[in-house]
Amino acid sequence: MHPLLGVEEGIKEIWAHKFRSMLTMSGVILGVGSLMAMFALTEGIAAGSRAFMNQVGGIERVEIRDSPVPPNQEDIAELSPGRTYADAQALRRSASLLESISTEIDYGGKLTRLNFQTNPRLVGVEPDNLVTDKHEIEYGRFITEMDLSERNRVVVLGRGLIADLWEDENAVPIGETVLLNGQSFTIVGILTQYLTDSAKRQKALGITKEQEERRKARGNFKKGRTYDPFWYKNRAALIPLTTMQNLFKASNVVNGVDQGPDPKVSRIVVRIADVNQFNAAIDQMRNILLLMHRGIHDFGFDTREDWFEGIERSIRATRFSGGLIAGIGLLVGGLGITNIMLASITERIREIGIRRAIGARRGDIFTQILIEALVLALLGGIIGIGVGYGLVQVLVWAAPSENAPIVTSISIFISLGFALLVGIIAGLYPAYKASLLSPIQALRYE
Repeated sequence: MHPLLGVEEGIKEIWAHKFRSMLTMSGVILGVGSLMAMFALTEGIAAGSRAFMNQVGGIERVEIRDSPVPPNQEDIAELSPGRTYADAQALRRSASLLESISTEIDYGGKLTRLNFQTNPRLVGVEPDNLVTDKHEIEYGRFITEMDLSERNRVVVLGRGLIADLWEDENAVPIGETVLLNGQSFTIVGILTQYLTDSAKRQKALGITKEQEERRKARGNFKKGRTYDPFWYKNRAALIPLTTMQNLFKASNVVNGVDQGPDPKVSRIVVRIADVNQFNAAIDQMRNILLLMHRGIHDFGFDTREDWFEGIERSIRATRFSGGLIAGIGLLVGGLGITNIMLASITERIREIGIRRAIGARRGDIFTQILIEALVLALLGGIIGIGVGYGLVQVLVWAAPSENAPIVTSISIFISLGFALLVGIIAGLYPAYKASLLSPIQALRYE
């Protein structure tokens, strides 16, 4: 029997019993739609998480932090100088597996312009901070080696600070002067504004602007503040590391005695050149730092591996639970197809007998019934794809999330593949039962 003939017969049978066929396909439609929506949601979460990780430095970013010394070294812990700028210099000289190294010093304070004042994330940085933290410059430039050597009073501001100090949040105040803890600094650069997917969509649709206009219409001229996962970039005030040491870290008072400039740094951030040599790079840094810290293991490494693996585990768990729910829907759809095919066979016993009598083989009958079941499942799957896509769009419109769902061609093919698999399994028993019918008994059936 030619497969196309089976497809034609299957379509005729569906058309002859439209309402019954639609009810039969409903389980497959819901199952495939749920499966596709689940794939889109998890793909959106995965893409959003990877994009966020990339914006905050990527998996190659490693931060060297303080760590409690082991119990067997507690008595000699004071031998270590702690995390200092000398550690960064040693890594630059000897750590061949690192792409870039940046030393950072945090300091609290106030940022002032005219009558406007705000609280920045004030950090002293080196030029390599542009690479290690993956900053993007919208206007102007970043901190340079000349700024370090001459201890220039220059600052690079995040977009969130511009919005606080200027009435126009899109202002470009390159060359203007602001006060950091009462000290004058010249703005030389502005970082790109970092937004979540949801915030980008709201800004593109003008929702954020409408909210600001409604707030002003109510007489509230104070700018609203919502949680910003990129606050540490959008509210950053970055100055040369040497300027930070000279202006704000020039003294280090211990037990009432000024020890001079504080050699400690807040953190050392590195970027590993090749992720395939990640563990080797960590071991290389550990050996260099142990030498610098006189054998005292008072440091550790904050990596993104555990974070990334946690995200992947969460996504796998979501896919499993969503797939289980969609699988139940497909199972119900498969049972419906089996039931309707058995009913169809009962109605067509004489037709099957006639076909057998004029030469149709058992295999031909088996193939025809199986193809009809596949046609039912395939049509249900195609409609389910449309339902799933529509469901995703409704979710995006009704409740914009941080990670917009993404419909991929792979998810469509997988969903259709499951629909066809359900059709094959559901059609096996009815096809087998129909192929066993005796031509004589079938012709006698009333």
